[in-house]
Amino acid sequence: MAKRRGRSVNPFDSKKSLSKRGSGSGGGSKNMLQQLQGLQQEMLDAQEEIAEKTFTGTAGGGIVEAVVTGDRKMKDLIIDPEVVDPNDVAMLQDLIIAAINRAMEEIDEATADRMTDLTGGLGALQDLL
Repeated sequence: MAKRRGRSVNPFDSKKSLSKRGSGSGGGSKNMLQQLQGLQQEMLDAQEEIAEKTFTGTAGGGIVEAVVTGDRKMKDLIIDPEVVDPNDVAMLQDLIIAAINRAMEEIDEATADRMTDLTGGLGALQDLL
């Protein structure tokens, strides 16, 4: 058996190659490509899963509620009729915008959490995905 860094290496063990050319590198590259393709499919599935969910954002202590789908389509807007003041439309507009923005933040957080679940082991590569 050959010695490598003080350890015995079996030259017939396919998992350990003494060759600097990496005689098994083709299989490793193919395996990595398959793993990345699998990850890509999981990410697409996760995106579809999120798109089918609804996210709710509220403002003004719940007097305005915006419901948005994961693919960022407004599904519902609920306004407590008691807060509708024709003399203060600007406040109502601000509350609506705040509720919608909060729903969008919920989507972003859910997406980031789901992608982290899928890519957690990739380290710096995670930011690229």
